[in-house]
Amino acid sequence: MQNKQELVPIRDGYGKALLKLGEINPDVIVLDADLSTSTRSNWFAEKYPERFIDVGIAEQNMVNIAAGLSMEGKIPFATTYGVFICGRAFDQIRNTVCYSNLNVKLVGSHGGISVGPDGGSHQTIEDIALMRILPNMTVVVPCDHIQAYKATLQLAELKGPAYLRLAREPTATITSEHCEFQIGKADIMTEGNDIVIIFAGTIGAEVIKAVPLLHQKNIYPTVINMHTIKPIDKDVLIKYARKFGKIITIEEHLKAGGLGSAVAEFLAENAPTKMRMFAIDDRFGESGQPDVLLDAFGLSAEKICQRVEKFLYEG
Repeated sequence: MQNKQELVPIRDGYGKALLKLGEINPDVIVLDADLSTSTRSNWFAEKYPERFIDVGIAEQNMVNIAAGLSMEGKIPFATTYGVFICGRAFDQIRNTVCYSNLNVKLVGSHGGISVGPDGGSHQTIEDIALMRILPNMTVVVPCDHIQAYKATLQLAELKGPAYLRLAREPTATITSEHCEFQIGKADIMTEGNDIVIIFAGTIGAEVIKAVPLLHQKNIYPTVINMHTIKPIDKDVLIKYARKFGKIITIEEHLKAGGLGSAVAEFLAENAPTKMRMFAIDDRFGESGQPDVLLDAFGLSAEKICQRVEKFLYEG
């Protein structure tokens, strides 16, 4: 775990990784849907304009173009806001990309309520559910810009469809360059003796801030970064479910279909465990400052601490 709480937008890691891929892999092509400055794909466009395509506000067309490029041996990264690529282009993702198991990388930025003032229309909170139900799809939700960089490089080597979820706001850097990262293998951030907390994405910064608050209450959690939702790390789930008997999942996503659902589905058949899912209930997001929204939705460090304590000591 990184002690230095450097605030960097996770999408910066994606942009830097694209530059590296442009340098080392001539087959990488980047597409965007008129939002390249926001997604950081403009960095690639400026250096490798011959391998960048801005399709305009045409997400369905972008996915189909990416599919065609993949059939010619290219490695396309199709990039825009998560709410647009997962929602508008779902038919193309399902029937063109996943059905044919094409090597297309889909990148959805601005995930979660921490998008802030843009409000519920742009806060994608259902994307993980939509992507992980599709056969052949890999789903990765890195926690900071360092993991986003590593995930992007690894996805370029991975064969088949993949979805990478990014966020908008600068968030704390909670990993380091030296931390091992492997798609499909969870990271153990802290080891404790009382309960296990599993998170995915930039909400990890709030989880890490909650740890010393829990220590003040003599609660010592094991914290796991489940950055890959699909394929999920089954060995880690089995190990810690059996060790603690209680699991908490935390995510900036609807409770239905996200990280918590993925964990519960596996454990229900393999190691039934008492769980709580700290997520977004059956509602949309709203406009507001990110820290205010996280607190209002029960996902700030202080609220996480309170909810963990309540769950740990309830009957």
